[in-house]
Amino acid sequence: MKVTTIPFMAMRKVVACFSVALILISLGSLAVKGLQFGLDFTGGTLVEVAYDQAPQLDDVRQLLADNGYDDIVVQNFGSPTDVVVRMANAYTPTLGDEVLDSLRNNGEVSVTLQRSEFVGAQVGEELREQGGLGMLLALLIVMLYVAVRFQFKFSLASVAALAHDVIITLGFFSLFDVEFDLTVLAALLAVVGYSLNDTIVVCDRIRENFRIMRETEPYDLINESINQTLGRTLITSLTTLFVLVVLFLFGGEAIHNFSMALLVGIVIGTYSSIFVAANLLLALNVTREDLVPTPKEELEDELP
Repeated sequence: MKVTTIPFMAMRKVVACFSVALILISLGSLAVKGLQFGLDFTGGTLVEVAYDQAPQLDDVRQLLADNGYDDIVVQNFGSPTDVVVRMANAYTPTLGDEVLDSLRNNGEVSVTLQRSEFVGAQVGEELREQGGLGMLLALLIVMLYVAVRFQFKFSLASVAALAHDVIITLGFFSLFDVEFDLTVLAALLAVVGYSLNDTIVVCDRIRENFRIMRETEPYDLINESINQTLGRTLITSLTTLFVLVVLFLFGGEAIHNFSMALLVGIVIGTYSSIFVAANLLLALNVTREDLVPTPKEELEDELP
């Protein structure tokens, strides 16, 4: 594969301003609007119904939406004819009958009510706090691993790039009022792993080139390293994106937000692997001496 000669580091100031702008917009949206938590986080009402014939779940969702039930989760339960509807509406004794009337569609559909009850959130406030602490601990462990595997400046750049990806992905969901549920949380964790893997590949090439290209300045060396790994980065990202686009378009309602989170996260993660981590390494003044110890002969020659 032919190695490109794109001057990535020549764009570092523009890229830095772009990343800072995205982070500020994301943090501002998270502070003002917050996240639109789904039923997994908020709880609501569960209504179970039984059909004579297996319905299309998309038709059930559309029918409920036409009757004013927007924030809902529709799934099969046990068999294709049993359907569970979870909604954010506060529980009332008559809510199940109201949903049933909507599903019957003026008597055109044969459906019966099985149960209607209040359900609590699957993710309570305590679990949310523990999850946040767990993610911070994971980033700390990543920083420690990269510091041992490479060097402390590399660990700072890698963790900052991961934080960059997470903040912007969360900001996207906040800014566009996309529901944040457990599937999105799972996608967010997958994005962290994907972005870290891409960043490690670039960092490893930079480290190897510091040992090989001894007369090259860090600016040119980092630029050369990114160009050498660009083909691998783009091929990996594009093949992943092809699958995610298919899931997003044809995967159905259940994984719609999951695939959306992965699409946004992988695009941002690929961008940060190419630009952000390397840009931060230059800002931290990484040098060959940070990675390659000075030979003893050079030390002896310096002695009087």
